[in-house]
Amino acid sequence: MLRIRGYLATVWRGPIRPETYQVITAVALVAVCAIVVSGAAVRLTGSGMGCPTWPACESGSLVPRGATGSHGWIEFVNRTFTGAVSVAVAVAVLGSHRRRPRRRDLIGWSWGLVAGVLAQALLGGVVVLLHVTPIAVAGHYLLSAVLVANAVILHHKASEPDGSRRAQATPSLLARSRVLVGLAGLVLVTGTFVTGSGPHSGDTAADRLPFAVSTVARLHSLTVWVFLLTVVIVLRMVSRGDAAASTLGRGRLLVGAILAQGLLGYVQYFAGVPEILVGAHVMGSVLVWVATLRFYLALTEPIPSVTSSAPRRPVAPVAG
Repeated sequence: MLRIRGYLATVWRGPIRPETYQVITAVALVAVCAIVVSGAAVRLTGSGMGCPTWPACESGSLVPRGATGSHGWIEFVNRTFTGAVSVAVAVAVLGSHRRRPRRRDLIGWSWGLVAGVLAQALLGGVVVLLHVTPIAVAGHYLLSAVLVANAVILHHKASEPDGSRRAQATPSLLARSRVLVGLAGLVLVTGTFVTGSGPHSGDTAADRLPFAVSTVARLHSLTVWVFLLTVVIVLRMVSRGDAAASTLGRGRLLVGAILAQGLLGYVQYFAGVPEILVGAHVMGSVLVWVATLRFYLALTEPIPSVTSSAPRRPVAPVAG
């Protein structure tokens, strides 16, 4: 707690060092990831309509007054946690302006977090107004994934050295890695089909998508297998020298995360999708998404101009 207060005091008084801002962006990243899991807990406990109005919890009251029971408090805690995320984001924005040397890219990405949190709050209100319909819930989750991506990029850039930049991979590998990120996003989208068709709607009266769970689960599984195959192909290219050897560790971590998430997905499906496993699967989806982005960003990471750290094959310079 004292360390957190120290960071806040440093940001408020400014200026701050690059190392301090790295910590600030790490906190913001953890916060936006945690809010995804927190939102899933609301849905899995059937508390999607625990607070039937927005932004107040009940008509004329910011907090639950007992009519909705424990569901109201679960949803209220989730909304309160969103406020904590807003604080972390605000500190990241203030820190980007007080960081020395100041960098325009960090300022831009930090304000991107603000836009994401505001959009999330507004869409959260729409979810309540539409009585947690599957499309609205899926949109809220996918918007959260965009917010997480923003936080990952901000933290990555805050960890980079100031100055000149160049790629750490060949153009062909960079192109395949972009496909990899697209497939990761597709996995998230098909996962929302399974969620929208399954039993965990967030409220007993909520609608469901008109798909058989087994059908959309197979579609989701297929996208995961294609995603994993693409990651393996990219890693083979890295191992043969198409990218800096330092990126291999992040790639292996991504493979491990995909395998663990895939195993958990099969277990939860055949176990009848119990709430605890579904919650773990949601958390796993966030971790796989983060691991994918960190691997991709490592391939284009700015590096000092030293020949010893260049890949064995020629690489193309990265603009900017």
